[in-house]
Amino acid sequence: MNEVHVQKIAAELKLQSRQVVATARLFAEGATVPFIARYRKEVTGSLDEVAITSIRERLLGLAELDQRRDSILKSLAERNLLSDQLKADINAADNVTRLEDIYQPFRPKRRTRAMIAKEQGLEPLADWLLQNQSAAEPQAEAAKFISVEKGVADVSAALAGARDIIAERVSDDATARAKLRALFWSEAVVKSKVLSDKQEAGAKFKDYFDWSEPVAKIPSHRLLAIRRGETEGFLMMRIAVEENSALAQIEPLFVTGKGPTSEQVRLAVQDSYKRLLGSAIEVELRMETKKRADAEAIRVFAENLRELLLASPLGNKNMLAIDPGFRTGCKVVVLDRQGKLLHNDVIYPTASSTAEIREAAEAVLSMVKKYQIEAIAIGNGTAGRETESFVKLLKLTLPIVMVNESGASIYSASEVAREEFPNHDVTVRGAVSIGRRLMDPLAELVKLDPKSIGVGQYQHDVEQGALKRSLDDVVISCVNGVGVELNTASKQLLAYVSGLGPALAASIVAYRNENGPFKSRAELKKVPRLGEKAFEQAAGFLRIRNSVHPLDASAVHPERYELVDQMAKDLNCSVSDLLRDAGVRQKIQLPKYVTETVGLPTLNDILGELAKPGRDPRQKFEVFSFQNGVEKMEDLKPGMKLPGIVTNVTAFGAFVDIGVHQDGLVHVSQLSDRFVKDPAEVVKVSQKVTVTVTEVDLPRKRIALSMKAAPQIGQATTGIRNSPAAPRPASGFHRPTQPAQPAAVDWFTAALNKHQK
Repeated sequence: MNEVHVQKIAAELKLQSRQVVATARLFAEGATVPFIARYRKEVTGSLDEVAITSIRERLLGLAELDQRRDSILKSLAERNLLSDQLKADINAADNVTRLEDIYQPFRPKRRTRAMIAKEQGLEPLADWLLQNQSAAEPQAEAAKFISVEKGVADVSAALAGARDIIAERVSDDATARAKLRALFWSEAVVKSKVLSDKQEAGAKFKDYFDWSEPVAKIPSHRLLAIRRGETEGFLMMRIAVEENSALAQIEPLFVTGKGPTSEQVRLAVQDSYKRLLGSAIEVELRMETKKRADAEAIRVFAENLRELLLASPLGNKNMLAIDPGFRTGCKVVVLDRQGKLLHNDVIYPTASSTAEIREAAEAVLSMVKKYQIEAIAIGNGTAGRETESFVKLLKLTLPIVMVNESGASIYSASEVAREEFPNHDVTVRGAVSIGRRLMDPLAELVKLDPKSIGVGQYQHDVEQGALKRSLDDVVISCVNGVGVELNTASKQLLAYVSGLGPALAASIVAYRNENGPFKSRAELKKVPRLGEKAFEQAAGFLRIRNSVHPLDASAVHPERYELVDQMAKDLNCSVSDLLRDAGVRQKIQLPKYVTETVGLPTLNDILGELAKPGRDPRQKFEVFSFQNGVEKMEDLKPGMKLPGIVTNVTAFGAFVDIGVHQDGLVHVSQLSDRFVKDPAEVVKVSQKVTVTVTEVDLPRKRIALSMKAAPQIGQATTGIRNSPAAPRPASGFHRPTQPAQPAAVDWFTAALNKHQK
């Protein structure tokens, strides 16, 4: 293990060296982040998942730095350019930027003007200019280098070639690059201009047609929007500083005198900045600012995804799920408490025909009675609110819940859905997904690519590898934090369990299908290719209700069963008694069971599990309803106070679904009466909030909302989602024009009475 890396990581993360060493060893042994955080607290000093993940990322980053260092050393050695001092400098470089600056003068280059000048024998002249800046007659020295054979026709050509050599040296100089880099970070401005004749086609980027903002202050979403406009061919973006400021930083490094000779050096420095160094640092900043913007966008996406995945589950209920629609009707499915599809149908509750509406009502009432329905889930897409109103007219004493269906259509057309329901079309699969999402959002959403769920910000513009790693970490953390029921989980859900992955998850499902439900965690060892290491990593996160061992339904790891058995033995009771009787548990003297490998952190976790075995860490589900009578944008009026659900949190505010098929934006300035820098300080995805409508723009389908105590109605123009490349809200549905639904309350009541008899 690299001791230098250990010390560096410990210092950066403010950890003890032993914690970094222990965590690194566990990773080397194949342990996962959730396993280390949950079951190896004594080893790491109770590091949480954030710290453990940070150690992993820095270990990988430093390994990549070493790999690049080795590559550079090898290249220099092969070209006989590696001196002892250069090798020492390269080995001392502690970051990629410093390493590349040192390597810059030796980097293989395409044929440059400086190379041509060197071939013409002008390098001694360049050296003379740098070393004799007090000399009054550089032309006399330059005349010595005139050579028709070498292409140096006169004094001017000789001096020009010498300046080209100096300019390249300036560009390659590590100190000059560092000074100019620091200046750019502190004073550079991001500027964007619209390209000629692109004003109309690029109207969505209108805000950035003539934009400038300090690079040190520009938020990630704005930078990504400008870059998107540039990528799509509508904008030109530059990152620049005042030329005089830049030259003031680098000229003193090379210009050491006054007079004609030093003026030649000054001209070379100016040429270097304009032609080489300035553009090189700009490219570097473009890359680095993009990386930072990506990191912020990925952070926002990851936080939103975590909140969405950990949304409150309704639980196992007999479910009627409806994927609403106007012209093609509403697809209705019935699911049992395990999410199994029992029945599907199509109804037309928003039709213009009274007969079709009556038929729809009777169909729903019949399914509710026949299948003992305990809850109704309705997708929040097109016709969602109209379908909700229809169902509520039936006066059923059941929870009726609008479900965010973002991504359901992607699931319904996916290979996963086709495998689950090979004999049903996409509409049935979509309705099933809506129902299962209400039962357990986590179990259903893991079947989707997180990027399709709709809680990101510029997710298609950021570096996709980094995005995938971050989102996978979030899903893995959520899945293992909640725990997985081994006998009902899909292979997609099992694949995220610590130590498993897609192949072992498929083997578990195949074994389960062939042999029936698992009777114990120990039976996992019979699954083909599931070895001791995978069992160690996964077992604690898998739950088996009604198992032969009572702890199999808890988060107590099998490696600690013997310890719990000893606790029960010492109290002359059974493990079941420990689970059932708080009075018995209070008699456990934890210090008595401390050993070299088991400390109080693990013992306290065990005691907590005995109190609530297999407890779900997610909040209890609460039924939410939108405002009755507010179903479309035309129903909105400034000043209305409405209930809503946060669907997306971005750097510039939060999008809220208020039940009108178009999310509204609470701009960051409208989130609170106090100053808010990060919207995530105030709201989270899936949070239920009360908002005030401040402005409605029907032509552009934009809604401005406020969460302030007393918002200024009609003046919150910043609340309108007018950022030209703002992320699409999670449920940006548009309601097509439909004929009004005829009044049918009387026959609804008659139908209800009929089915209640």
